[in-house]
Amino acid sequence: MPSRPRRRFDDDVEPIHRRRSRSTRLTAERDDALDIPSNSTYRHPDTVRGPAPVPRWLPTSGEAVDEDLGVVKTGKEADVSLVHRADGERSAFLAAKRYRNAQHRMFHRDAGYLEGRRTRFTRENRAMANRTEFGRQLLAGQWAVAEFAILSRLWSAGAAVPYPVQLLGTEVMMELIGDADGTPAPRLAQLRPDGREARSLYRQLRAVLVQLAETGYTHGDLSAYNVLVHEGRLVLIDLPQAVDLVGNPQGFAYLRRDCTNICTWFSARGIDADADELANEIRRALV
Repeated sequence: MPSRPRRRFDDDVEPIHRRRSRSTRLTAERDDALDIPSNSTYRHPDTVRGPAPVPRWLPTSGEAVDEDLGVVKTGKEADVSLVHRADGERSAFLAAKRYRNAQHRMFHRDAGYLEGRRTRFTRENRAMANRTEFGRQLLAGQWAVAEFAILSRLWSAGAAVPYPVQLLGTEVMMELIGDADGTPAPRLAQLRPDGREARSLYRQLRAVLVQLAETGYTHGDLSAYNVLVHEGRLVLIDLPQAVDLVGNPQGFAYLRRDCTNICTWFSARGIDADADELANEIRRALV
């Protein structure tokens, strides 16, 4: 068995005891923003729940209560908070990814990813293209809906992604990849794997990229910063911009960029990782 990868956390990850001290205020802010009761939102009438079969570890009863333990990661488009859900019999830590509203989101890089993603309604397409207030709100929702849908497809196909628990508004709740005490798993970029660990992780990465392609996607923004590693297992995250390989005219260009980015990281750690070879392997899997 390979040894557990060494971990080093970035400054944007707070200790659990500090997150707990802010949980009351953060939960109130979340509830006010969504206009929902403080109990678990899994049974909320507007919630879209994740694919079947539902994992046994997930509390699903109407009595379950969510405790927001605070933000564990901030990003350009969204923040991720740690949530503890319990129903008296079962409990689990979840990751709540909350996309920012129109005033705080950044739209400088979404146009290329959105090619091939069009609604059926001319008014909505025009609003998104012109970046009107209505269009920005649609785009904020579209990222959340897209990520939830893609995670659902990939998880159902057996790919190494978090289980998508639910979607409510612009919040995507998903399985927390991490320890039993709620400590999130480190990103690949935070690790210093030895040769054996790095080879294992690269093999896993090749396999999951093939699975994405067989499902019709490439990640679109792949790097060592959106890959988690927990006890030797690699998991892809941050998939709202996943690119349709067929529907997007630039699909294979994004695939090639994904391969280049990740192979550069592994090559710097002594692994024979060739971007052209990896891209060709993925293309062959699609034939």
